[in-house]
Amino acid sequence: MSLILTMQGFNGTYSQTTAGSQKFRVMFYNVENLFDTYNDPKKQDDEFLPDGQMRWNNSKYYTHLRKTAQVINAIGEWGTPAVCGLCEVENDTVIVNLLNRTPLREQHYSYCITTGSDARGINNALLYQRDKFKYLGHASRRIYFTNKAKRSRDILHVWGKIINGEQLDVFVCHFPSRSSGVQETEQDRMDAAKYLKKLCDSLLQDNLNANILIMGDFNDTPEDRSMQFIKKGTNPKYNLVNLFEDAEKLNFHGSHKFQGEWSQLDQMFVSQHLKKMLAEGSNLIFAPDFLLTKKNRKGEQSVFRNYAGVAYKGGFSDHLPIVADFLFPIK
Repeated sequence: MSLILTMQGFNGTYSQTTAGSQKFRVMFYNVENLFDTYNDPKKQDDEFLPDGQMRWNNSKYYTHLRKTAQVINAIGEWGTPAVCGLCEVENDTVIVNLLNRTPLREQHYSYCITTGSDARGINNALLYQRDKFKYLGHASRRIYFTNKAKRSRDILHVWGKIINGEQLDVFVCHFPSRSSGVQETEQDRMDAAKYLKKLCDSLLQDNLNANILIMGDFNDTPEDRSMQFIKKGTNPKYNLVNLFEDAEKLNFHGSHKFQGEWSQLDQMFVSQHLKKMLAEGSNLIFAPDFLLTKKNRKGEQSVFRNYAGVAYKGGFSDHLPIVADFLFPIK
């Protein structure tokens, strides 16, 4: 049986509204370098300019926007996800263009975005449907690292009301990369994990039944120390659940492929109270054929990415999206 998730695998599984409850679909997607074509003198975005190393121009930019919108629409089936976390977006301009110059304009999304200190200028964003998520506020949470010179993406914290009248706190993350070596950069991801867990513990201390949803590209796998710390922390009462921890229960090999190996860098964590409302079996890696390359002679596939090094491939992203459904009671 194929491991590839098709839209047929989604259709009919959960209706928008079941008896006494409404489906609330969430997704996360690392969209791979969604830069505009304008120079920001305060950021190191020169490679993604028309005369830069990537020869990034308006044609490539708007193609990337349309393909990103295609993925979000495909995941939504009959309606786009209620909330959608994105990382590797440069600024407000690219989000506004995504929501107004692609078919997503029909979905009437609002958005929030961080204002982080990442050297390249990439940020985290959340798209949300106003009829399913009543926005109350958001904050760009700055991470302070053991390495005082380290700069990275802020954690995006958004809070609002869901259909049952309860508050939902959403955190969108993009932890520091492994580009300088896994061991050499582990402390950076631990610093980020400790700060994120501190934010969540504070919410749970006030309300043990808090609805917390964390999603992101963590640049660590579920087995790594930083991910275990987010899940367990130091107080068992505040333990979180990683919905993408058990590889044997997932529908695909992983959300990211590097040097021929699949891994699960993209994950979602939920509070114990929110876990009770998870639609069973809905936590999935979205891996339809159009997001994958053609099979090679060994029958293997990779993610159909936008760039491979400096070579333009015209694909979607170097990550696959992840998705989960929650069934909230209607009051």
